Formats: sequence, structure tokens, C-alpha cells
Amino acid sequence: MCGFTGFLLNNASLSKSELHNRAVRMVETIAHRGPDAGDIWHDPESACVLAHRRLSIIDLSEEGAQPMESQSGRYVITYNGEVYNFPALRDEL
Repeated sequence: MCGFTGFLLNNASLSKSELHNRAVRMVETIAHRGPDAGDIWHDPESACVLAHRRLSIIDLSEEGAQPMESQSGRYVITYNGEVYNFPALRDEL
């Protein structure tokens, strides 16, 4: 199973590197949950961090890498990735 973590700090005065370092430490603790890949997204202005460790089972491509960012960059998501009805959804979409 994949692993993900993150945080949102109110009134944080952490630098970009401090946010990143904190996220790295958090995601390293769950590295065993997803040994295939991992990445971190952070927004220093809002002190929001999302981190993900990936266990690749079905989708082995880079397109499944997380956190995922929309084309506009407005939206970011990280999730477990278990969409059990993906064949039916793929046919419908």
C-alpha cells in the first residue's frame, strides 16, 4: 500500500528549505510503504506540504507519480491510488 503524509501550518514562518526538510523527514519514515518512488510538493506561501511514497502494482508509468498537479498548477492531490472500479471508469471516460 502506498503511503502519504503532509501538513498545513497556520501562521508559519518556516523557510522553503525548512518546510522541505520537515517533509523529507516525514516521508522517509514511511518509505517502507512505497519503495518504488516518492516525491514532495510544497507551497511556502501557505506552508502546505504533501508527500507521497509509491508502491507500483498496476500502473508502472511515471504518469502515476504523486503528488499530482493539475495543468494550471491550481490543484494538487496525493492519495492512496486504489480506484477499484478503474476498468469501468476507463470505459466510461
